[in-house]
Amino acid sequence: MAIKSEIKLLGTAASPFVNRVQFVLNLKSIEYEFIEENLACKSELLLTSNPIHKKIPVLFHANMPPICESLIIIEYLDEIKPDVHRILPSDPVERANNRFWANYIDNKFYPLYEELRLTLGREGKEAIKIRIMEGSVLLEEAFMKFSNGKAYFGGDDVGYLDVVLGCFLAWTKFVEKNNEFKVFDEVRTPRLAEWTKHMWSHEVVKDVIPGNEPIMNFYMMLQKYRPPRAI
Repeated sequence: MAIKSEIKLLGTAASPFVNRVQFVLNLKSIEYEFIEENLACKSELLLTSNPIHKKIPVLFHANMPPICESLIIIEYLDEIKPDVHRILPSDPVERANNRFWANYIDNKFYPLYEELRLTLGREGKEAIKIRIMEGSVLLEEAFMKFSNGKAYFGGDDVGYLDVVLGCFLAWTKFVEKNNEFKVFDEVRTPRLAEWTKHMWSHEVVKDVIPGNEPIMNFYMMLQKYRPPRAI
């Protein structure tokens, strides 16, 4: 049941970018109303709220203008409620390094999942899988740097990079199953393999991360509107 709140989130349950905002809302114990968007037939609310990109998520807060783009929304939530589960570190150098890796995840690593889906042919897919595994090794090294031997990128509990990468857990599992390989495994990326288990069981994640049915429905929509291509 939707919660009446001054904060509303426009999105769809299968979107990892929406999920990451939900993680932060939960971490900060912020009540919100979730508005489900149909991406196959975009609503007037989405088109008018995000006329530049026409993408989810969009956050509405009281009478403020709509806030778009998941990383921007996360930082906004961190600023309006800084005393509850701070997401970004206070040190400016650490914040900059977190943002650097968030940019890598969103613009270099995760797009390989979509490239894998769009590519036809075993040889092409195998080449992309290698690139994904190479990227996972870089993320393993980043995890070791940020976690300081603890369970999360954020140390003892979920931080910024845990949210940024953790929102892709369901899609990672789906990609692994469909393509018969492991993105994070116990040999190549042992720390991230353990981190994955911690994230799956975290209370703010387990009730938000989508199950197989919404993932499959979203995948089939992508297959219809952005079909694979020969290369």
